[in-house]
Amino acid sequence: MPARTRRRDTPPPRTGGTEIEVLRGFLDYLRTSIAAKVDGTPEPQVRTSAVASGTTLLGLLNHLTFVERSLFLGEQVTGWPSTFRAAPEDSVAEVVARYREAVSRANEILDGCTDLAAPVPGPR
Repeated sequence: MPARTRRRDTPPPRTGGTEIEVLRGFLDYLRTSIAAKVDGTPEPQVRTSAVASGTTLLGLLNHLTFVERSLFLGEQVTGWPSTFRAAPEDSVAEVVARYREAVSRANEILDGCTDLAAPVPGPR
């Protein structure tokens, strides 16, 4: 029986010395990691739940898109439980692209943060 090749996770980032650099380094690391896991999982596994809650990888990434939009972009989100489900017609590429777009917009806001104790500046 051939040995199974296991995909290795990317190790945590090396970050700068300031709190902001550490925060951004780990936030971007985690964002990139989840997007890569979803993008690298084939259909139908990406829509198949392996946990009792029914959460799927694609649904989790869809939810995280709403989290980015709410937390950093100030968008109002109603019906949070429904954010854990991607629409059946949504492709993996579409959900990943929406997530990456939300992250990009959120990073524009975070780039304006110079004080971690201050509120997030809000959308520009």
